[in-house]
Amino acid sequence: MSRRVQLALNVANIDEAVTFYARLFGTEPAKRRPGYANFAIAEPPLKLVLLENPGQGGTLNHLGIEVPDTGTVDAEQARLAGSDLATVDERGTTCCYARQDKFWVQGAPDGESWEIYTVLADSQSFYSEDHDDPSCCGGADAGRPAGHDRTTESPACCATDAGPAHAAPDGSGRITKRSQTGREQNF
Repeated sequence: MSRRVQLALNVANIDEAVTFYARLFGTEPAKRRPGYANFAIAEPPLKLVLLENPGQGGTLNHLGIEVPDTGTVDAEQARLAGSDLATVDERGTTCCYARQDKFWVQGAPDGESWEIYTVLADSQSFYSEDHDDPSCCGGADAGRPAGHDRTTESPACCATDAGPAHAAPDGSGRITKRSQTGREQNF
């Protein structure tokens, strides 16, 4: 597999969105779970992820670049460090029904969330079962598929209202999120 851009969208109704995007791209989803679907589109090379989030339909959840292996994740992280871009590392995390090695890029000018990742294995779970792990799609006001209990999920990636997770600048290792109103949440 070569590199492929990922676009993760919030959708109001997963069934309607899957029907539309299957017709638009002429292919069925590569993975389909409750409140979640992803398309591995060959041309143009795109990983389209749909996350059912009623009331958030039509909004961007996050962006990513899927790479072939962990070595490429490491190389990209080193390259970005050389360009003075901060990253938040997540190795062996479970997110979007997949076990992944990845990192989140910090400092996008408009606050958009970018991840660079590789899929290690499929998962039957949407998020990490280790709820102390700052992994995918949780947090207080998260934008994850409908039906996932926010009290049992861990903070980080796919949050829409709370924004992306960030490592605290004081080096404490604490994970924080800044809401759209500017309020910072600690996890």
